[in-house]
Amino acid sequence: MKFEHLQGSIVAMVTPFHEDGSVNFDVLTQLLERQIAEGTDAILTLGTTGEYSTMSHEEDAAVVEHTIRVVDGRVPVMVGSGSNCTATQIEKSIEYQNMGADALLLIAPYYNKANPEGMYRHFAETADKVNVPCILYNVPGRTGCSIPVSVVEKLSAHPNIAGIKEASGDMSYAMKIAHCVGPDFALYSGNDDITVPLMSIGGSGVISVYANVMPAMCHQIVADFLGGNQAQALANHLKYLRLMNGLFLEVNPIPVKTAMNFMGLNVGPMRLPLCEMGAEHAAVLKATMKEAGLL
Repeated sequence: MKFEHLQGSIVAMVTPFHEDGSVNFDVLTQLLERQIAEGTDAILTLGTTGEYSTMSHEEDAAVVEHTIRVVDGRVPVMVGSGSNCTATQIEKSIEYQNMGADALLLIAPYYNKANPEGMYRHFAETADKVNVPCILYNVPGRTGCSIPVSVVEKLSAHPNIAGIKEASGDMSYAMKIAHCVGPDFALYSGNDDITVPLMSIGGSGVISVYANVMPAMCHQIVADFLGGNQAQALANHLKYLRLMNGLFLEVNPIPVKTAMNFMGLNVGPMRLPLCEMGAEHAAVLKATMKEAGLL
């Protein structure tokens, strides 16, 4: 399936594990079917929420293969192929493209960081080597560095760079991006709590953690806003804002996997260094879920 300036709710999938830590492909199938049935517009696998940073390359590839096979072209599949090593990012990007990925998510080079020219080359040289759309991923809270606005503007002219997942939570930064790029460059919210505000400055939707627990509502909020019913989109966004924030009481994906287990979706544990949610936060999350009608 071709990824053409996609608008909507893109779920940042969790990776379900068995109690021994191995990938639970049976539950992954169930989760993918649930997302498609409830109207999710696209699937992201191997994002931050998917715990790819604690998975082996072989496990990553197995999850990508399984996801693409189960989805079977019903919605686009975006794959996180990013690395702080540009050569590794290129290798993974080519591999996932050849496996059938419709788009790639490329993260800023964490830990080693980069100056603006190095940052530009990290993305541009990867995009040069593939033929599917690449989405930049700006998440300075994770990477320790932000993609400079000037670099985003330069990269937006690359024919294979189609947009950015903006997960800094900084609306001033997002507005600068919206101001300097063209209409064919998609701006996706990487923070559920500001999805509607980001769409108000031209955003195309959200790459969402919240969609793991309420996929139909996440889709509806975006669809209402983009369809012209901004008042209804805002009302629902505010209605479930406490839940969206509750999914970040601790570092992602600890709360969302905890929430999904509360719902009986059996996504299993996290991999160390992520571990079970603290009891006090878990109680708050459970109360917020009850308020939202999930429990």
